[in-house]
Amino acid sequence: MKFYDWRMDAIRDGRGFHVTVGSFSDPIVGGGAGGAIDLDLPEVLISVPDGTSIIPIRIDIQCQVPLIATDADESEIVIGFDKDAAWDTTGTSTEETAVNMRTTHTATSLCSCESAFNAVNITTAPAVDYELARAVTIGNLEATNDSSRFTELKCLYEPLTPVIADGPCMLLVYWGGTVDTSGFAQIEWLEYPTTYFT
Repeated sequence: MKFYDWRMDAIRDGRGFHVTVGSFSDPIVGGGAGGAIDLDLPEVLISVPDGTSIIPIRIDIQCQVPLIATDADESEIVIGFDKDAAWDTTGTSTEETAVNMRTTHTATSLCSCESAFNAVNITTAPAVDYELARAVTIGNLEATNDSSRFTELKCLYEPLTPVIADGPCMLLVYWGGTVDTSGFAQIEWLEYPTTYFT
């Protein structure tokens, strides 16, 4: 069967991968287990080795934002790349398993997938020098009662013209804020040897 769509053709050939961060009602607490975004403590990191290239095709983030104290409180999501370096394998994190988007295909991802960095920083701090998407919400203090709430905080990156990220590099996802912000992520990408594009 011919799909006549480059994304579906790649998935048919076993080049599509998916990773889920957070499960059911158990989200990842942002900001490195609480607080504002910290470059050393990403919520999701996908490390792309030298000789491998990825094309992110869908990144969907859903955050849970709590009651707030002031109108100045904010929560945010940032998605981007450190386009010059792969992960140095340091820091305290949870290993995630990427699954093939063609469920019967035996190809496995060459990328390292990690989540929930906390307690111990990555030694070589990542740099988000290629930002893909961002979402921010600012608190709204309700004067009529003692409760105060954020608006909804979601971010969907589903590009028409996606980036080709050549390794060594890192796809990075952060969420956090002036109040603890928890979230979930579903990330999909296509994976190729870098020589495919030369």
